Amino acid sequence: MIIETQADVDELPATRNEVITVEPVTTIDINRLVRSLVAYRNPSVSRSWYELSVSFLPLVVLLAFMMSAVSAGHNWALFLTPLSGLLLLRMFIIQHDCGHGAFMPGQKQNDWIGRAIGVLTLTPYDCWKRSHELHHAGTGNLDARGFGDVDTLTVSEFRSLPALKQIGYRLYRHPLTILGFGPAYLFLLRHRLPIGLMKAGSLFWISAMATNAATGLLLFALAWQFGISATLLVFLPTLLFAATTGVWLFYIQHQFENARWDTRSEWSFKTSALLGSSYLDLPAPLRWFTGGIGIHHIHHLMSRIPFYRLYKALGAHPELANVNRLTLRQTYGPFLLALWDEEQNKMVRFRDI
Repeated sequence: MIIETQADVDELPATRNEVITVEPVTTIDINRLVRSLVAYRNPSVSRSWYELSVSFLPLVVLLAFMMSAVSAGHNWALFLTPLSGLLLLRMFIIQHDCGHGAFMPGQKQNDWIGRAIGVLTLTPYDCWKRSHELHHAGTGNLDARGFGDVDTLTVSEFRSLPALKQIGYRLYRHPLTILGFGPAYLFLLRHRLPIGLMKAGSLFWISAMATNAATGLLLFALAWQFGISATLLVFLPTLLFAATTGVWLFYIQHQFENARWDTRSEWSFKTSALLGSSYLDLPAPLRWFTGGIGIHHIHHLMSRIPFYRLYKALGAHPELANVNRLTLRQTYGPFLLALWDEEQNKMVRFRDI
């Protein structure tokens, strides 16, 4: 069957005996693990509205304060950009949960909340939702790369490229591209059109154009109230800070030395979901702003768990705390990795080959 949503995952037959061993020596029965995680996947309506409120209201108040201050000539307010950016990032995490049907019990509620948030994050919800479904469907599958992912070549694929294309890939994988030009291009330019979905139906064109129009009206209203300069000086850095932090998170969640990649014949959704995703163990404040999405191995294994229940799920399964665990200090190294080495079964740097 084609795996595109969590519902498809739930219907997967548990015919393969998927048992893995992780360090320190711990045996994990993945099928049993999936069954136990089902208990955490139902959202609480009251908790979801609470999480939305404590994310959205402070963001609105802070942005209004910053724009008012800047319009009055108090540019010191721009030093609050990291805080507004992190709050906007948390809104994106809620939008992300909506896409998985994990934030509210009903899919229509999830979709409309996600679309509304997309106006703030400049992310057409229906386009992003579809590409993200494909990302989940093919995580760790070497034969299903290229949609909603960071482009990754194997060593043999890279060596077979002509010199000019090798240079292009090196430039693409450079940290300055991934964390510099990349986020700005993705959220300011690429999301303005349904790239990759232009022939997939009118829904994606409507999603992109409606988001563009709604965002344009919002910015016009803000510029009318606070002035064009104050609006741009506050909104653009806030968006770019959130976008860069989000891309950093997404990269670390799948691009690390011991990530799992397999060809289609050897690939297993459940094993790749768990072993192909990291557990980013962040300090408590960053856990809140990122919605616990650093527990990405559990998220990929059961994407309908609301973000506010991921830590409870991890606490109930302590054996997962050592699976692909990375600390904040360990997030630098993965940005030097660029290729999947089929012989060593790990990510390597350019200089390693």
